[in-house]
Amino acid sequence: FNEIAILKKKLKINFMKKKIVITGGTGRFGNELKGIKTKHKLFFPTKKQLNILKINSITKYFKKTKPDVVIHLAGLSRPMELHEKNIIKSINLNIIGTANVTIACSKKNIKLIYFSTNYVYPGVKGNYNEHNSLKPFNNYAWSKLGGECSVQLYKNSLILRVSMTEKPFVHKKAFANVKTSFAYQHEVARILFKLLNKKGIINVGGKAQYIYNFAKKENKKVKKIYQSKKSKVKIPFDSSINIKKLKKIIKLKS
Repeated sequence: FNEIAILKKKLKINFMKKKIVITGGTGRFGNELKGIKTKHKLFFPTKKQLNILKINSITKYFKKTKPDVVIHLAGLSRPMELHEKNIIKSINLNIIGTANVTIACSKKNIKLIYFSTNYVYPGVKGNYNEHNSLKPFNNYAWSKLGGECSVQLYKNSLILRVSMTEKPFVHKKAFANVKTSFAYQHEVARILFKLLNKKGIINVGGKAQYIYNFAKKENKKVKKIYQSKKSKVKIPFDSSINIKKLKKIIKLKS
C-alpha cells in the first residue's frame, strides 16, 4: 500500500500546474505557444529580461520567476547561410547560450527542454530514430548539436529533435525530390505540453514525405522544383525522422 501511495503522489506532482519559462518566446514558435490553452503558468521573457549570453541575466530571471521547467527556444536559426558566414554569432547563440541556460538550470535542478533539429542526422537515408548516428548536415545543425552536448551532461533534461514549419507554407516553390518529416508549428505546440515530464531524446515531427507533397495539401499553387546533386545543396535529400517513440507517448497521454 505504501508503494501505491508513493506512486500516486509522484503522478500528482507530475501533472500539477507548473511554472514554465520559455527562452526565445518572442519568436515564431513562441507566438504559437502563447495561443495554447494550458493549466501551466507561462513566462515569455524578452532578450532584455533574459539574455542567454549573460549567465547572471539568466540566474536573476530564474530567481525572480522560480520556474519548474525551462523550454529553451532562443538561438539563431534563419537564414541558415548566416551560420556559414558568421560562425561567431552561431557559436555564441546556439552553443554558448545553450550551455549558459543548462548551467543555470543545473544549479537549481530545473527541468530543461531543448529544441534541437532533425538536421543533426546525416540526411541521406531518412527514417532516423533517436539512437542513430549523428552527422550534422551544415553549420546550423552543428551549432544545434553543440547545444545538445551541454544539455546531455545534465540529466534533468529533454532534447527534442524537431522538424517543423509555419502554416501556411511560406515558400512559393517546394522540392519534389527532398524528403523530410514536417509538422506545422501549431501541431508541435499542442504536443509539447504532453512531454514535460519526459527525459532523454525524442524526435518530433510529422509524416515522412516529399516537401512538395506536404506543401500542396495547403497550397495548390505551390510550384514543383528539384534539387540537384551538382548544385550547392542547402538542405539534405532525406532528413525524415522516425516518430514511433513520440506516437507511443502521445497515445499514452491522450
